Amino acid sequence: MATKSSVLSTGGGVALLDPADSVVLLLDHQTGLFQTVKDISVDDLRRNVVVLAKLATLLNLPVITTASEPNGPNGPLMSELAEAAPKALYVPRKGEVNAWDNEDFVKAVTATGKRTLIMAGVWTSVCVMFPALDATAAGFTVYAVMDASGDPSELASRTTLARFVQGGVVPTTANAVLSEVHRTWRRPEAAELAKLYGLVAPNYAAVAESYTRAQEAARKG
Repeated sequence: MATKSSVLSTGGGVALLDPADSVVLLLDHQTGLFQTVKDISVDDLRRNVVVLAKLATLLNLPVITTASEPNGPNGPLMSELAEAAPKALYVPRKGEVNAWDNEDFVKAVTATGKRTLIMAGVWTSVCVMFPALDATAAGFTVYAVMDASGDPSELASRTTLARFVQGGVVPTTANAVLSEVHRTWRRPEAAELAKLYGLVAPNYAAVAESYTRAQEAARKG
């Protein structure tokens, strides 16, 4: 069996996603569509998208963004992406609802050489599910980040989750992706990664702050 580049010498991590084989696909995170999302708060959704983008930028995972028609009522992509992932490749579409129907998008994904796709988007039941199922059928391993995606209702989200599982797409969360890519605190990016945990789990930021203050007090004492 081939050994993943990111696993430890014990073999731990074989069942997890391989960062060295992964590309982050952020689909249709458009400001107009955000107004229709009801299964997650828009603040949480946007923050989790930023976490994925910053994580990919920090650890050099390629990022591809796309929108079907940014000049229409769905609106432009969320502005935070330009700062969080400045090297992201934007692939415009010609109105296709399913990004996998767009030849340029599929070519861009294929050109990365990565076979593990980390997808998130709005709506989950359309903009994520359609390309996720198609990419899985094409032989890619697909992770759908549920809390960096949004749907018009809880029912739509639950139904999409069931279809993901039936279709071989792996449902996950921003926190899980962060941890799977991070893998160990013994790396030079540890301090920056800790900041991302503070975004995806705000209470963790409070824990880290209290620890830092306690350490400072101990040194002064």
